[in-house]
Amino acid sequence: MKIRDSGMPDESVWSQFFDPRRILLQLAFTDADADVVDLGCGYGMFSIAAAKITTGTVHSLDIDVAMVSATRVAAELLGVSNIKASQRDIVAHGSGLPDESVDYAMLFNILHAEEPLSLLREAYRILRFGGKVGVIHWVHNISTPRGPDLAIRPHPEDCQGWVRQVGFELLIPAIGLPPYHYGVVGVKSK
Repeated sequence: MKIRDSGMPDESVWSQFFDPRRILLQLAFTDADADVVDLGCGYGMFSIAAAKITTGTVHSLDIDVAMVSATRVAAELLGVSNIKASQRDIVAHGSGLPDESVDYAMLFNILHAEEPLSLLREAYRILRFGGKVGVIHWVHNISTPRGPDLAIRPHPEDCQGWVRQVGFELLIPAIGLPPYHYGVVGVKSK
């Protein structure tokens, strides 16, 4: 099931919104975070940045075959060999990864889904003890050039509450990721 209001712009437009490496480092991603999952990887910008930081496997999952293909092509062009890109309906079927098998889960611009808690529960299930979930979303402002409709766009407080409700401890309650995003990080501590 495709997440509501989730169309992707052209890659050249999308890439202008982010500095993936800088953002990952701001969201407590380090080389010690060996295995990673990118739930809803899109063009793979964050997957590739993570793969350049870690020596572990980066599982890049997306429902859209074109996004999975774009991620694979970009990884190949950049000589990144530790990405495993797969087409997967994570809303309907989860990640397909074993329990407690990754160290960092990326849920970037995806928690406007109908059931954001189900995505966070899946991240919690597959994260090892001490693993982190990074959340990025569009600021709640009509002046952003993209992003889901404001009626379904979560506020930072929504994401913080959902992260805690699923069982994560807040590591980074909320930080600005200018010009159009914010980030939240939770850690699996129980």
